[in-house]
Amino acid sequence: MALRLSELPHGQNAAVDAVQDATPVDPIAIRLRDLGFVAGEPVRIVARGPIGADPILVQIGFTRFALRRNEAARVLVVPLAS
Repeated sequence: MALRLSELPHGQNAAVDAVQDATPVDPIAIRLRDLGFVAGEPVRIVARGPIGADPILVQIGFTRFALRRNEAARVLVVPLAS
């Protein structure tokens, strides 16, 4: 069952399923894919911001990125057993 990266619990291991495009040529979705958010890549939430859980610190492979919640919501993930 896929869920949005922004909804993934802190510390839960997951794999990227897909990045959703908000528009036909979505520069944010393209950039997320360029950064490594592609199907099968391991991902997890490392930390969340203090106000409204924004930004979200995400680790994909060995790299960490700070994403806004609306950016993380475009990434669909499949939770993995820990």
